[in-house]
Amino acid sequence: MPTKSLLNKVDLTHEKSLKTLVENRTVFSLDHCELNIFETYEESNLVPLKFNDLVVTSMLRGKKVMHLFDDPSFEYLPGETVIVPQNVEMKIDFPEATKNNPTQCIALAIDKKIIIDTLDFLNDKYPKEGKNNYWKLDYENYFFYNNVELASTINKLIKDCMGTDITKDALANLTLQELIVRIIQTQTAKRFDDNLLIDSNSPIAPTVEYIRKNIRENINLKELSEKACMSTTSFYRHFKRELGMSPIEYILNEKLKFAKKLLSNPSLQVNEVSYATGFEDCNYFIRLFKKYEGVTPKQYQLMNFSR
Repeated sequence: MPTKSLLNKVDLTHEKSLKTLVENRTVFSLDHCELNIFETYEESNLVPLKFNDLVVTSMLRGKKVMHLFDDPSFEYLPGETVIVPQNVEMKIDFPEATKNNPTQCIALAIDKKIIIDTLDFLNDKYPKEGKNNYWKLDYENYFFYNNVELASTINKLIKDCMGTDITKDALANLTLQELIVRIIQTQTAKRFDDNLLIDSNSPIAPTVEYIRKNIRENINLKELSEKACMSTTSFYRHFKRELGMSPIEYILNEKLKFAKKLLSNPSLQVNEVSYATGFEDCNYFIRLFKKYEGVTPKQYQLMNFSR
């Protein structure tokens, strides 16, 4: 399972200032976006919510169950983001909300014009490789985990919206552009993780397949650029633009993901997992695993086995 990056929590509304116990709303309005902070303090079901603009929602506290489009309902937890197109109604359950365990979620409504202008700018100044391969939001891929970069951008935008700086509208506009880029990159990476169809014109697809087939090996940038039929410099730049991370960072993520899969087998030793994922130095593997996962491989294995 991919690692989730949590957002910074926002202070809860003082009890005396609450207008309702279900989806109490605090609003911060800027020129091209509106930040809504919703809090719920009691169990509720099928609460409707709809916005006139595209909305980016992210959980801060507690748990919701989302009903969206005609898809099956799903749990919505901190470290996760859902984007909802304009005028699409979502219905929300709050199965665990209480005064001592409230849910808190941000909903960022973004003006359509800034989305169009940002996508036009990206397609003009930073066109993607391949025919008919454009920067665009993927509305089918609407639920994903926050990576470090996406969480950092959302945190920055929340700070901009809630701040008092005289230039906060200008700062927020720049961060909104970054947010759109980060969402598209996160969606693209998730499509690869879910083995969903990626544009066949993209040179990234064969390199991702090559990485996964050779995850036990030491893969270098030259091999990947040759698979993509690009120079090393062009490939590196394109890969990072497409997925929001360098090829080496992606390889590391895939190795750790494969390591976690192997660690679900309680009979495997950590050194066996280390070698199976291409790390010759087991101590280095342990340090790296703990850095990214927060626990050692052995601790992860025990946690997984005890579930």
